[in-house]
Amino acid sequence: MKARDRAGRVLALPSQLPGTTQRFGISRPDLDRAAWTVDRRGRKLAGAAAIARTLEALGGPWRPLAALLRLPGVAWLAKGTYAWVAAHRRQFRWLAVTPECDRPGVHCT
Repeated sequence: MKARDRAGRVLALPSQLPGTTQRFGISRPDLDRAAWTVDRRGRKLAGAAAIARTLEALGGPWRPLAALLRLPGVAWLAKGTYAWVAAHRRQFRWLAVTPECDRPGVHCT
């Protein structure tokens, strides 16, 4: 996501950073369960809804995908798919995605 956000519209933080639960008012179990977005007004979205909001914020070609993910039937399917992938995320390490907290210079708890 960071590579696609050349305009710096989205701040991506690992949920394990010290103080995250207090800063955003999201419990540790909830942070561990899903990706979250918190907008400037403090509105919170989790899971597939958070992904759709992030895609919308990225703009450009990502905005139509975000709109698609909000359609009632697609949103339902995206929510279920997100939940399944999140529950099995360790099986997707083969995608060579380095977790943020495993990157050099990032200090997580």
